[in-house]
Amino acid sequence: MAGDQTLDPVTFEVLKNSFITSVDQMGEQILRTCYSFVIYNHDFSSGLHDARGECAAQGNQDIAVHVGTLHFTCKAVMRAFEGDMHEGDVFAINDPYAGGTHFSDVRLVRPIFADGEIIAYAQSNGHWSDMGGSVPGSFDVSARDMFREGLRITPVRLFDKGVLRRDVANMIAANTRDPASIIGDIQAQAEATAVCGREILRLVAKYGRQTVETGLAEVQDYVERAVRQRIAALPDGTWETVDFIDRDPAGGEGMIPIRIKMTIKGDKAIYDFTGSHPVIGSIYNSAFGATFSAVAAGMKTFFPDLPLNSGFYRAFEIVAPEGSIVDAKWPVAVTGFLMPFEKIMNSIYEMWSQLMPERALACAFNLEYLLTGGRDARMSDKPIFMFYDWLPGGWGGRNGKDGANVTTACFGTGMMAQPVEGQERANPILTTECEILKDSGGPGRWRGGVGVVKTSRMLAAEETVISYICDRERAVVWGIEGGLPSSPHGLTLTRAGSTKEERLGTIFSDVAIGTDDVFSRPTAGGGGFGDPLERDPALVLEDVKDDYVSVERAAKDYGVAIRVIDAELCDYAIDAAATERLRAEIRAGRAGWARVDPESVARRYRDGEIDALDAIRRHAVILDWGTGEVLPESTRQFREVFERRSVAKWAPA
Repeated sequence: MAGDQTLDPVTFEVLKNSFITSVDQMGEQILRTCYSFVIYNHDFSSGLHDARGECAAQGNQDIAVHVGTLHFTCKAVMRAFEGDMHEGDVFAINDPYAGGTHFSDVRLVRPIFADGEIIAYAQSNGHWSDMGGSVPGSFDVSARDMFREGLRITPVRLFDKGVLRRDVANMIAANTRDPASIIGDIQAQAEATAVCGREILRLVAKYGRQTVETGLAEVQDYVERAVRQRIAALPDGTWETVDFIDRDPAGGEGMIPIRIKMTIKGDKAIYDFTGSHPVIGSIYNSAFGATFSAVAAGMKTFFPDLPLNSGFYRAFEIVAPEGSIVDAKWPVAVTGFLMPFEKIMNSIYEMWSQLMPERALACAFNLEYLLTGGRDARMSDKPIFMFYDWLPGGWGGRNGKDGANVTTACFGTGMMAQPVEGQERANPILTTECEILKDSGGPGRWRGGVGVVKTSRMLAAEETVISYICDRERAVVWGIEGGLPSSPHGLTLTRAGSTKEERLGTIFSDVAIGTDDVFSRPTAGGGGFGDPLERDPALVLEDVKDDYVSVERAAKDYGVAIRVIDAELCDYAIDAAATERLRAEIRAGRAGWARVDPESVARRYRDGEIDALDAIRRHAVILDWGTGEVLPESTRQFREVFERRSVAKWAPA
């Protein structure tokens, strides 16, 4: 339980902000000295910890996925080297089974000494673009255990009293496909922790060691008190929901449930994952540290004004069944933990939206990773290249506002969309299309934000393979309070010399591609909030003018009839009488449309009468989007939640 504040308010406030600034300075150091293009695009986080390893401060640049894991890895290092730490030492760890996320997130931890004793720790976490393993980028979706995922680094001393242990660093780097960048990132992250250490010692020189140590404790107590007070002001009760991973590649058809029951009791929140699916035969499992982080990040969304530290974590508790998809144990594969991570975050959004309706928001799009690696034939020595890309998409509609367009995923808020020019300079890949994807935002009274579509062509390359790590091809981004879903993810590949698109979907690894092969993938928009038939037709008209919504889907999804006067001049008009008739027709029929025979929907899809958005938004049917065959269990599961989130919220016809 949080203690009372003993520092005077001015000193407390100065130290609180100074601690955060010291972490931000770590981020600035990494940004300016890192070697990896991935880290440069903000896939990193930093933390300041007290002498017990508890997180005292995170920065303003840190991404959501790391927020609840850094104190776990700091403590793992402390346990491994208890009584054997010295000034200038820096330790490395990437172990997801010790509280980390996945092997690509490598943390460097530096103890900070004052008067010969450890008073704090600085930690720098960066996502290295390759950690070895069976495929470039280290994301092999077919891996069922960690031995194909790359190098697992249990706590190891990387700098010994200020001197880099080159044997250890070289051993780590030699197990990756980009050793030069790895050595550079080690130096950058180590120096970042030194920057933080110098700032903390500056504060010690100014305020005294005892005051700084007191401040490290009291900033956590402050956050704990604030969160508990706000929770205590809410009604006690229990809320439940479920979200899904698309499938188990090693299992049968059907989506993989992640069930969460949230209980508010007094000044504490309890998250119970009982009933969630056991671990699956893929990398889409989450160790406990990543699950903890997802809960923290999801809940923190509803407390945006508070700083983040371990005080926040004291206000909630997690019950995660061992061996489930949210508490995978060694050696289960967990590199794709981001898939359950985002399902947990969005589920928490849904439950907290009922508690704080003024901050309510629907489901956000799912992060996707594209990994292409091989030899760059543009250069005579044909070096290994590693193209590691992610795209922005749409966030869910909010209570009173449309969702954010073309925004980085909730998983990695703070990450940047990678600049195409930098990618093309470093890799033999040409981007031929990158634009907003019309009709991708989930329809609602408040529309979900829109996603994008990106198409790329392989240039001169050899021994090249492609992997794709994504989800929500079947568990399509959903709306709430009557809002409608977005659109399915999935990558398509067109071979050189062919005009036929091959749909590879959302989960594959190690597919060979060659020069002039073209691959394209969309990102979904966010789910809609509220009944789309209640959206102001004038707003729908603006969406059509902005190219967010097509004239056809304005009629189908919103019941708004729009006349095209001159599309080139962006001149459109609402047909008020036709809109009134169309909305009445949709109101009368839509509940029944969502319950029609799925096989009849599939036939119409295969015959070209309807498209994927019709199947999803009108009929709540999930198909194999390549063959057009019904996925019966996935459809049953999708319809169950569609009825609860959408149909049940519509006013009777």
